[in-house]
Amino acid sequence: MEGVFAKLRNLDAYPKVNEDFYSKTLSGGLITIASSIIMFLLFISELRLYLHSVTETKLVVDTSRAETLRINFDVTFPALACSMLSVDAMDISGEEHLDVKHDIIKKRIDSHGNVIETRQDGIGAPEIEKPLQKHGGRLEKNETYCGSCYGAETADEQCCNSCEDVREAYRKKGWGLSNPDVIDQCKREGFLQRIKDEDGEGCNVYGFLEVNKVAGNFHFAPGKSFQQSNVHVHDLLPFQKDSFNVSHKIHSLAFGERFPGVVNPLDGVEWMQWTPTGMYQYFLKVVPTVYTDINGHVIHSNQFSVTEHFKGDAAGRIQSLPGVFFFYDLSPIKVTFTELHVPFLHFLTNVCAIVGGIFTVSGILDAFIYHSERAIKKKMDLGKLT
Repeated sequence: MEGVFAKLRNLDAYPKVNEDFYSKTLSGGLITIASSIIMFLLFISELRLYLHSVTETKLVVDTSRAETLRINFDVTFPALACSMLSVDAMDISGEEHLDVKHDIIKKRIDSHGNVIETRQDGIGAPEIEKPLQKHGGRLEKNETYCGSCYGAETADEQCCNSCEDVREAYRKKGWGLSNPDVIDQCKREGFLQRIKDEDGEGCNVYGFLEVNKVAGNFHFAPGKSFQQSNVHVHDLLPFQKDSFNVSHKIHSLAFGERFPGVVNPLDGVEWMQWTPTGMYQYFLKVVPTVYTDINGHVIHSNQFSVTEHFKGDAAGRIQSLPGVFFFYDLSPIKVTFTELHVPFLHFLTNVCAIVGGIFTVSGILDAFIYHSERAIKKKMDLGKLT
C-alpha cells in the first residue's frame, strides 16, 4: 500500500511549499483584498443571474389557421361627440362589422375631460311608449305600437320604434338619412336637438373587437356606415356640419393579451387636427407572438410596428371620409419568447471561471510587482539607480 500511495503522491499537481519559504508583502496583501472583493461582486452577479429567469427568443413560421384576432383599444376624441362616432371593422375576406356596439363602451366628456355619461351604444334614446301612429295609421284598441321604417322595411311586420331603429334600417338598405325632422321617431326623441346639445363635447371609446386573423382595417368615423355600390359610405348629412374635428389621443392599442416586456408604439400617442377636416391613417404590421413564462403559462399575443399618414384639406371640403383609420397586416413570421432558468452546471462553471481567472490574474500582477520591487531595490543597493 505504501508503494501505491507513493505513486499517487507523485501525481500531485499542487505541490506544497514549506511555510518557512513563504515571503509575505504589503502589495500582495492589497492585491488579495482587491481580488477578493472583485471575486465576491462577480459571484453575487452570477448568483442573481442564476436565481432570475432568462428569456430565449426564436423566430418560426406562423402555421396557425382559422384563428381570430382580438383588438383592444382605448381612444379619446376631445372634439367629436359620442352621438356622431361609430366603429367599423372589415377585412380582405369580405367580412364587415358596421357600427359595432357590442363590447364597446362610450363616455361623454366635456371640454375639460370630465365624464358626463357612460353608455353602451349610440345616442341611446328610449323607445317611444305612446306614439300616435302605426305604419302611418292610428292604433286600434289593445294594439301595441309598431313604428314605420319609412320605406326601409324588409318585411311587413318589421317595426322601427326609435330613431336609432330607423337609422339602422336605412343603413341596411344602403340609404342615407338626410332629414331626421321628417322621421316621427327622431322628432319625438329630439335627435337633432340632442346633437346640438352635445356640440362641443368629446367622447372616450374603449372596448375590443374580435376579427378574423387576416389583413383588414378598423376605424372610428362620424355617421352611420353603409354599403352603396360596393363602396363604404358614412352618412354625415343628419349632423348638418361642414367639417369634423377628429383630433384624438390613443391611450392604449393592443392586438391580444399583454405580456411582460411588450411595447405598443401607439400607447399615449396624441394628434391634434390642424385643418378643418381630415383623415388619420395608421398602417400596422402585426407580428404573432407566443410568450411562455417560467411556470409554463402560455400567452398568445401580438406585437406591431406602425407608420402614420394624415390626409387633410385646408379649405375644409370633405373630400375623403374624416376619421381615424387603422390598417393592419399579419406577418408570416411568429416570435416566441420562453423564460428559462440558467442550468446549475452552467452556474457552477461560471463560478469556477470567476474564481480561477481572478486568482490567476492576481498572481500574475503580484509576481510582477514583487519582482519589480526586488529589481529596483537591488539597483539601489548597488548605487546604479539615480
